[in-house]
Amino acid sequence: MGLIASITTIFLMLPETYLTFLPNGITTIHLFYLGAMLMLVMTVLSKNEFTFDDAGVFMLASLYVGRGFHYFLMTADMGFFTVMFVLFIVWSTDIGAYLLGMKFGKTKLAPVISPNKSIEGAVGGVATAVVVSLIYVTFYNQMNLSILLLVFLTILLSVVGQLGDLTESAFKRYFGVKDSGKILPGHGGILDRFDSLLFVMPLFQIFLSIYQLN
Repeated sequence: MGLIASITTIFLMLPETYLTFLPNGITTIHLFYLGAMLMLVMTVLSKNEFTFDDAGVFMLASLYVGRGFHYFLMTADMGFFTVMFVLFIVWSTDIGAYLLGMKFGKTKLAPVISPNKSIEGAVGGVATAVVVSLIYVTFYNQMNLSILLLVFLTILLSVVGQLGDLTESAFKRYFGVKDSGKILPGHGGILDRFDSLLFVMPLFQIFLSIYQLN
C-alpha cells in the first residue's frame, strides 16, 4: 500500500510536461482515483485488516504531499527569484514568530497542538514577513504587484504557512510521534521542513491564477 501511495504521489507531483507518455485523455486525477480504488479494494481482500481509515490516510497524504510539491515545481518554473520570494515569506514568518513570541508571547495560539506558539508570536511573524517582502520587491518585483496587493498576498501566505505548520504538528500529535520521519532527527523529520510550503505554494499559484499573474 505504501508503494501504491508513493507512485500516486509521484504522479501528482510531476508537472504535466513530464507526463506526455500517458495516453490522451488520461490525467493525474484518473491515476489518483485508480490508486484510491486499489486501496479500497484492499480493505476487502485483507478482510479489513487494512481499513478504510488506513486507505484514507494514505490517499490524503498522497494528495497533500504530491500536489503540494507539484505547485512548488510550478513556482520553480517561474524562476529562482519567485521561489525565493515565497521562501522569504515563510522563513521570515518562522523567525519573526519565534523571536517575537519568545519576547512578547503570553497568549497561547494552540495550546493542545503546539503549546510553545503564541498569538503574539504569530502576529509578529506576519508583521516580519510583510517587512521582508516589502524590502524584497524593491530589488525584485517580476509580478509587478502593487503595494496593497503585495501586503495582502504576504499576510495571506504568512497566515496559511503558520496553519500548515500547526497542521503538521496536529498530525504528529494524533499519531503520537515526535518526528514525521527518521531523516533529520531532532528537526521533526523531512515533512517538518516543508509543512508550511505544502500549504503556501498551492495558495500562491491560486492567487496568481485569480489575478492572472502566472
